[in-house]
Amino acid sequence: MPVPTRDDFQLDPDLIFLNHGSFGAVPRVVQAEYERLQRAMEHNPVAWLQREVPGLLADARARLGSFVGASADDVVFFPNPTTAVNMVARSLDLQPGDEVVTTDHEYGAMFRTWTKLCGEAGASYVRVPIPLPVTTEADFVERVWTAVTPRTRVLFLDHLTSATALVFPVAELCRRARAAGIVSIIDGAHVPGHIPLDLRALDCDLYTGALHKWMCAPKGSSFLYAHPFAQQWLQPLVVSWGWQSDHPSGSQFVDHHEWQGSRDLSAYLATGAVIDFVESHDWSAMQAEGHRLTLLTRHRIDELTGLEPISPDSTDWIGQLASVRLPDGVDAVALKARLFDEFRIEAPLPVWNGQTFIRVSFAAYNTEADSDAVVAALGHVL
Repeated sequence: MPVPTRDDFQLDPDLIFLNHGSFGAVPRVVQAEYERLQRAMEHNPVAWLQREVPGLLADARARLGSFVGASADDVVFFPNPTTAVNMVARSLDLQPGDEVVTTDHEYGAMFRTWTKLCGEAGASYVRVPIPLPVTTEADFVERVWTAVTPRTRVLFLDHLTSATALVFPVAELCRRARAAGIVSIIDGAHVPGHIPLDLRALDCDLYTGALHKWMCAPKGSSFLYAHPFAQQWLQPLVVSWGWQSDHPSGSQFVDHHEWQGSRDLSAYLATGAVIDFVESHDWSAMQAEGHRLTLLTRHRIDELTGLEPISPDSTDWIGQLASVRLPDGVDAVALKARLFDEFRIEAPLPVWNGQTFIRVSFAAYNTEADSDAVVAALGHVL
């Protein structure tokens, strides 16, 4: 099978795009199918939305479930993981004294969500510090589990963090949470198509992942997986025709959460084309090369700054995405603007716990020349 290349995408040829982790570029063939679906909708919008879409959504969920290791009736589409987690968090009915345990690496939108909802409920939002550099999986697991108490209701963890770009070993914590009767919610926004994912093996209660990142789906395509136990207490974020449905599908979870009123569902329906693109290419070879380029770039930037990496090089911690420390005093906003304006480099500069990083992504369309370019640019501006 061929390895995907930049020719498969529509990116500006003059752009050095190192921010696949935020929004992956869509392959040409997937974009064509996405647009075909939109045109089909406009040929007869009523027939499309009322008669065609339910079956097409079921087919898309079946393809997705098979890809991530879940039943088709245990996954539903959401526009993004933030929306999915908001639905879950609001369904929990947190009470005064309840605890939500997480780490200090979680995504900013999730920090805001839990802070707001815990504050309103009188619950505690417990953020476990995970210092850098990380060391071993056992150390991570014990640090998190030490914060669990009899009042802990929820364990919320990033599977792959945003600001620090680290793969967290969540499987053992999901196992312990299930044994203790604690709800496990995993934010895997960066995971599908990036690192291995088997939801049956992971056995968490809830998992959300983005398809429009490393899977290269059209923007606004993500999913929520819910274990059958969790489906019983989830409440729809938007109550629509699926509530007490006139035409039940056989899955209350799907009925309650899939249909939220009239909207363009083409991004979801393109899931089959997305998976076809992945499976028709040597995705493993692409991931291995992306990992190699990620580590190469991290080492070269560390040599430039004299700073230490934030994790071992192992795929246990790093995929095709890495956050690399920058010197103290760097103005992240100004540096990001300079990289784009002067060098046409698109890369985020997250700030975590007062430390500025540059986060680099190496996807299907990146080459070693992109590594050369960002290292040279940083050498010039720092």
